[in-house]
Amino acid sequence: MISLQINGKTHELDVEPEMPLLWVLRDVLGLTGTKYGCGIAFCGACTVQVDGDAVRSCVMPVAAVAGKAVTTIEALGGDSLHPLQQAWIDAQVPQCGYCQPGFLLAATALLARTPNPTDQEINDALGNICRCGTYPRIREALRLVIAKSGGPQ
Repeated sequence: MISLQINGKTHELDVEPEMPLLWVLRDVLGLTGTKYGCGIAFCGACTVQVDGDAVRSCVMPVAAVAGKAVTTIEALGGDSLHPLQQAWIDAQVPQCGYCQPGFLLAATALLARTPNPTDQEINDALGNICRCGTYPRIREALRLVIAKSGGPQ
């Protein structure tokens, strides 16, 4: 049995310790907001937060997150939109939307540790791939959140 803290709830799961966290989230717990993209931690579609850090869940063994706080897109914002989700809407970021959960979790982790990131810090933290090419709108959404929080525009 592996004890997991997912979106503030404790789950006791009888799964193989080396099973990727992504499959535990999607197939065992039914949290399908986290997406499968490449399976080799390259694209970022599977990004979740573990203790506040953005991680690629497709290659993260579930045993490695036992006892740690895992946050998925389903918990971002709770009962209302997170400011970054609202900025995503305002900047019209999504096109197909497949990569967006991973981007949102990577971006919220970035802003939590670096409230006013430079463009280079944004590029470094958001190494996710968007096939639709919405990178300029993602940067715009981040700048909207930073401006609303009192940072530079």
